[in-house]
Amino acid sequence: MKADNRLIVALDFHTLEDVKGLVETLEDSVSYYKVGMELFYSAGPGVISYLKEKNKNIFLDLKLHDIPNTVGQGLCSLMGLGADIVNVHASGGFTMMKTAAEKLHEAAEKQGVACPKIIAVTILTSINEEDWQGLGMQCSIREQVVRLAKLAKKAGLDGVVASPQEAAAIREACGEDFMIVTPGVRPAGAAINDQSRIATPAAALQNGASHLVVGRPIRAAENPKAAAEAIIAEIANV
Repeated sequence: MKADNRLIVALDFHTLEDVKGLVETLEDSVSYYKVGMELFYSAGPGVISYLKEKNKNIFLDLKLHDIPNTVGQGLCSLMGLGADIVNVHASGGFTMMKTAAEKLHEAAEKQGVACPKIIAVTILTSINEEDWQGLGMQCSIREQVVRLAKLAKKAGLDGVVASPQEAAAIREACGEDFMIVTPGVRPAGAAINDQSRIATPAAALQNGASHLVVGRPIRAAENPKAAAEAIIAEIANV
């Protein structure tokens, strides 16, 4: 089955050997992978090199969050690895996001390379209403997600990471060209695990998502390739 670039498979492993096992199992069914903290901190940049050698697209999900200059320079350091998407935390604020985008685009232009897409994490999909109230927030999760998405767009970012449940509101607020990458995607019947705000793959795209991040439902499946292809079939006509 032909890969669908809207499906990003999360490589939540500790070793490059485990990554190779899944990538080789999925073969050409999947073209986009997410490398997060768990994998990058243990296996290092070599995992990016491996995926590039396999002609895969890469979402480097390290969620930078620090003072503006540190985040901007950090992204510039990461750009040389060749990821297609990088990200920051929107809660770092407008100045941090704007500085990060400007420094990354300036560095890419200076080096004569394509600038990776830069997106911002809004509110983690594991956070539920109880967690939210514990933070002392007065507005709803949805209101804050949309506020942060609008702030990211104003800062010059390409999109956000948000739950499928907020995708429609973000799409309405930020327009058709804005990337909305959604974790918390669970095929019907799959375990929820530590996610709180979830949706099925088709529902997430119908709600306005542009990309789906799926990890355990594929990685832990008895037949990972069949699981990935079932998702691709589900979203084919969305």
